Amino acid sequence: MKQKFIAAVIQQSIPGNDKEENLCVTEQYIREAVDQGAELVVLQELHATKYFCQVEDTELFDLAEPLDGFTSTSIAEIAAELDVVIVMSGFEKRAPGLYHNTAQVFDGDKGRVGFFRKMHIPDDPGFYEKFYFTPGDAEGAVHNGFAPIETRLGKLGVLVCWDQWYPEAARLMALAGADCLIYPTAIGWDPNDDTDEQQRQRDAWITIQRGHGIANGIPVLVANRTGFESSPVGDQDGIEFWGSSFIVGPQGEYLLAPQIEAEGALCAEVDLKRSESVRRIWPYLRDRRVDAYLNLTRRWID
Repeated sequence: MKQKFIAAVIQQSIPGNDKEENLCVTEQYIREAVDQGAELVVLQELHATKYFCQVEDTELFDLAEPLDGFTSTSIAEIAAELDVVIVMSGFEKRAPGLYHNTAQVFDGDKGRVGFFRKMHIPDDPGFYEKFYFTPGDAEGAVHNGFAPIETRLGKLGVLVCWDQWYPEAARLMALAGADCLIYPTAIGWDPNDDTDEQQRQRDAWITIQRGHGIANGIPVLVANRTGFESSPVGDQDGIEFWGSSFIVGPQGEYLLAPQIEAEGALCAEVDLKRSESVRRIWPYLRDRRVDAYLNLTRRWID
């Protein structure tokens, strides 16, 4: 495992649902990342199309692909050509009527080395994901549930967007040996929110993910989309995605500070060796009271 490497998070605006056009831009940004020395590239959530979950529309299921569909095959070819590790996110058609929000990891010419199906599925105004996505499998196949994915750069704890709000998901990935946490994301503001509310939401989003890095003593990489995306129907306001992709180290320190409107390959050096030294002075894993946490498996304590 390589202890120190350049990582890139790709922040991109998506103008429409033309996958070839969107992937052309994504490929350009991946190549820019590799030109900057990146060995790990993280793409944003559902990067091949607009964020279609703003509405419930059965015709939009046609955007889904099997695991080895056009989008993943395109990314796999780029990963092999450039000999780089790429984390991508897509709309997976697993079977008729069964769909997932799925991240895949490609390691150079090894091809796909693992995948993760989003576990926590939101259902909020403008984010109607429960209509489209089945939660990931928590048991069974080795690639499902909260299991890190082995690559040349270490074990990647890949989670997706809404998963990023749950300390349990981050902890389970860390306990399974993840060397870093990775969050492909699609999150933004309702244009009707005032400036103060928008700032509170963005700050909360950044803070909780930095907290996962601190609580587990590992780096965190976050790739979010940016720019305004109109709703597929005219009677809704759309979403202003707040970008702000970032990378932090095991004490929550910024290696790459968040920028709202930047587009392209945003890079930083990640040093996995620091996790060992940080965990020695902040030994949270040592001091956990695992004997006292049984109630965490309950929905509520009455």
